[in-house]
Amino acid sequence: MRIGLTYDLASEHRETLRDEEKLAELDRDDTVDAIEAAVAKLGHEVVRIGGAKALVGRLAAGERWDLVFNIAEGLDGAARESQVPGLLDVYGIPYTFSDPLVLAVTLEKDLAKHVVRAAGLATPDFAVIRSEAELDVDLPYPLFVKPIAEGTSKGIGADSVVRDAASLRATATKLLRKFEQPVLVERYLSGREVTVGILGSGREAEVLGTLEVSIYGPGDQGVYSYDNKKKWEDRVAYAWVRPSEDEEIAAAEALALGAWRALGCRDGGRVDVRFDDAGHPMFLEVNPLPGLSPIDSDLSILVGKMGIEYDALIARIVDSASKRVAARGTG
Repeated sequence: MRIGLTYDLASEHRETLRDEEKLAELDRDDTVDAIEAAVAKLGHEVVRIGGAKALVGRLAAGERWDLVFNIAEGLDGAARESQVPGLLDVYGIPYTFSDPLVLAVTLEKDLAKHVVRAAGLATPDFAVIRSEAELDVDLPYPLFVKPIAEGTSKGIGADSVVRDAASLRATATKLLRKFEQPVLVERYLSGREVTVGILGSGREAEVLGTLEVSIYGPGDQGVYSYDNKKKWEDRVAYAWVRPSEDEEIAAAEALALGAWRALGCRDGGRVDVRFDDAGHPMFLEVNPLPGLSPIDSDLSILVGKMGIEYDALIARIVDSASKRVAARGTG
């Protein structure tokens, strides 16, 4: 197949965005290099495209692809992750990962939690602060506070765990001003934190494995913060945990797979789960457009712990998306 590659590179926006935290979700050059090499090893022709604006130009010029491997996060707007898939849908071009509706709903973490809860799956009680005029919430402390539509732990730090109204107001105000978006407030869970890797779509989706995240040393304790993730080699211990050896992990994987299917996610990604103090797993959020750095993205760390080659992970994602190409060809 002729496979296009869509992405947003941090290196191309460093001069305009400047803030390293704002660049955190964008991809590094070595990530695009690694995906291109892995897809080419499968025997496909790979064509680099770039982000949404570059895609517009290529489509307008008449260029087409059998499949697009999409990792473009977008730059602006509540539905920024949906921009590239939306354009590809207009032209009937299949692509990897989830469709625009799923990406928009899951980026707004409160909407994803509503869907998951409606499906009968557990998620901590939550509220949304939309402005500085509504800084109080009717939830018991301690609480966890984060931007409603960010990834890569952006906006999460030691002050994300709040234990009183004054701390809540201070942290929420800071986040409202910095990220210019609503703030999600949810009950803080004191138990284990895991991220569950999932591959496939619909009823064919299956759990790849589960990575437990433990903070140690100088890291922000109790939170998988932006600084902890950035300095993971000195602050975070990752472990592949098997459901056959751990009943809690088996429950977390069942919850994660249920959430993945309820939200309609496709091809591959992660579901973040945390346990309460009684050992019950709770859905936190889903990442249906996962980071794919071969070095430090959680999904890549997981497959590395499992002894799976990075190229094999990319091959599984392409294989899942290719089923939609085949269905299109027979339709």
